Formats: sequence, structure tokens, C-alpha cells
Amino acid sequence: MIPERQSVPVLDVDVTPVRVNELMNALGGLIAGGTTATVLGHNLHSITLFHSRDDVRALYREASIILPDGAPVAILWGLSHRPQRIGAEAMAYRLGSMDWIPELGRVPGLQRVAIVGAGRQANTTAVARLRSIIPAAAVEGMPGEGWDASLEEAVVQWLIAFRPQLVLLGLGMPLQENVLHRRLNDLPPSVYCTVGGAVEQVAGVQKLAPRWLGRLGLEWAWRLALHPGRVAYRVFVEPWKLAALLLRRHLRPSLTEGK
Repeated sequence: MIPERQSVPVLDVDVTPVRVNELMNALGGLIAGGTTATVLGHNLHSITLFHSRDDVRALYREASIILPDGAPVAILWGLSHRPQRIGAEAMAYRLGSMDWIPELGRVPGLQRVAIVGAGRQANTTAVARLRSIIPAAAVEGMPGEGWDASLEEAVVQWLIAFRPQLVLLGLGMPLQENVLHRRLNDLPPSVYCTVGGAVEQVAGVQKLAPRWLGRLGLEWAWRLALHPGRVAYRVFVEPWKLAALLLRRHLRPSLTEGK
């Protein structure tokens, strides 16, 4: 059974607050259902996209599970729903991809897994790692580097032939969300999980921040130190862009009423 979504104040989004064991059971339930489902994560980047892109917003509104992936999201959710224990209690519900992917061996009934994304070597290594995590499952992969229309169609046809129960889609935001939005009806029934750069993290290509930093809400500092060119915009510019989007959203009804 999947818990109901709960609102995140200020950010104007909903999330599905679950702990790792609850998520594993929920994935098992979705797999047993045999229909198409999506598991997404919300951080400040995805929320900016949610408020600025129709395709991302539509995908999130139809998602089966939306994990609080990012300290600000978890903290703001906690302020509304766990005010007595805002610190540790709220952050316990913050689930990044690498908090739950290593636990996939606990998902009941999981027999076929597909990994889509990253370069060929990283994808191959991630497949091998996941096979050790889920020894009873068939795990296969397709690289996502150089994504274009031809590769997209090849991946769709491969997934149709393989018919996985769970797909880890690691193409980065917003490409992975755009692909799911456009092609979900063409894909075979499965649980599709957007995992961003986690394929490289599973493979060990991208160094994972110490989990204690994540619990303190400082994982962004680790990423900024390792990949300043990739992360600086998200850390120093995007929060202001999101603030402007949210302000415009809240002012719009007042402006309309004033006319």
C-alpha cells in the first residue's frame, strides 16, 4: 500500500513520505499489480522544472510515488507534518536514489530489472553491481550516452522485448522526465524510476557524498567541490529562479482579482 501524498508548503508540490522499508514494500506492490507506474524524486532542481515546464509538471502530477530527494524539500515537509521532531524525523524521509537502490534485493517478487543511462562502461559496471544486490533477478542495461531519437527508439524496443518489472532511468533532468512523458504509453508495463546520475554512482564512477553530509543537508557542498561547473548554477542561481517562479505563482491570483 502506497501512503498518500502530502503537501510541501512554500514549494507548492506534493511528496510521498516513506522510509526505505516502506518504499521496498510499495515497489513490490506496484510490481505485483503489473501495470505502469512511475517513481520520481523532488529536489529544488525538479521543483524549478515542475513550475517552469509543462511536460515535467504533467509527469509529476500522474506519478505513483514522489520521494523527497533533497534536504530543503524534506525540511519544509517536516515543518508542516512533523513539527515536533523537525530535524531527524523529517530527514529520515529524505530518500535520494542511492538511499534505496542498494536495498532493491528486499523488493518482493523482483525478477527483471533494466538500467538505462550513463556511458557503456559505467552502465556495464552498474549492471554487475545490481546483479550482486539482487542475485535472484535478471539485470540488463542499455547506455544512454549520446541520447538521440535513434537511441531512444532502440531503448524503447529493447524494453519491449525484455519486459522488465523495474526500470532505473538515469538520463539526468530534465531529459529522463521528458522521455517518460513522451514515451510512457509506448513502453511495456513496468515501474519506471528516474534516478539521475545514480547509475554512475552505483558503478563507482561518480563519488558519492558521505551519508552523514546528506543527513545534515550539505550534500550540495560535496557536489559543488567535486563538480563546480556542473553544480554551481543549481546552487547559486537556480534557487533564485525558483523563488521568482513561486512568487509569480502566488501573486497571479491577486493580480487577476485586481483587474
